Amino acid sequence: MDYTIRHMERSEQHLLEDFLYEAIYVPEGFKGEVPRAIIYDDPKCRAAFEGFGDRPDDRCLVAEADGRVVGACWVRTTDEYGHVDDATPSFSISLYEEYRGQGIGGAMMRQMLGELRRAGYARASLSVQKENPALRLYERLGFKIVGDGDDETEWLMTIDLAK
Repeated sequence: MDYTIRHMERSEQHLLEDFLYEAIYVPEGFKGEVPRAIIYDDPKCRAAFEGFGDRPDDRCLVAEADGRVVGACWVRTTDEYGHVDDATPSFSISLYEEYRGQGIGGAMMRQMLGELRRAGYARASLSVQKENPALRLYERLGFKIVGDGDDETEWLMTIDLAK
């Protein structure tokens, strides 16, 4: 699969809402549809995209394939899922389903981790549902489980960027 990774343009920031919705983990066997309203009704979801680009630590990479943006990896230090403290950027990452499992997400995350290291951040964080297969990717990248996230269904993970 041919793809490119680049910084998100300001005119594309509205895509973060789509990618946040795509990031919601839906367990196997789930019947029905997750209401899109959840990304607007849940303050921690909304914090992941609302006002993006207004903070100096907002950073976003996108993956482009087949002539369109197919994924996004972004960080910020707002009180969203995965938030540790105001000095630690937390990750959000998502790809459209047909582009998952092809190494694109890992490539975006490695590039973002490099940017965060060069910018002098000590660590980064994320939250992931305990059943989400993406957990293995995060562990391969060096993230470590530090405890439960906002509830017992998710893990809070951090990575030491000084290494």
